[in-house]
Amino acid sequence: MDFSTVETKRCTLVRVSGRIDGSVAPDFGTSLREVTDSGRYKLVINLKDVNYTSSAALRELISAWKTCRRWNRGDVRLAEVNPNIKKVLDLTGLSTQFMMFDTEAEAVGSY
Repeated sequence: MDFSTVETKRCTLVRVSGRIDGSVAPDFGTSLREVTDSGRYKLVINLKDVNYTSSAALRELISAWKTCRRWNRGDVRLAEVNPNIKKVLDLTGLSTQFMMFDTEAEAVGSY
């Protein structure tokens, strides 16, 4: 798994690629917590290059979502979601919790 962040005027863009399985999900969660611990609560997570997520990865996404939305500080929005990941989000009911956008620009512009 590769994880990188880009600061924009409106939010923090997080780009993730590779597999997010049980062995790397804790690292994924730690990376997201580092972003929120630095006071950035408006996140756009690009999942275009993620080809697999485990339940542990979904748990880390939910944790970041809860942290960002606490006290109306921000939100987590997903951009360019891989179709396979979209199916998983639909099956788990999480597609109704996260706002999803076709492009990074749309997601960033939604803030």
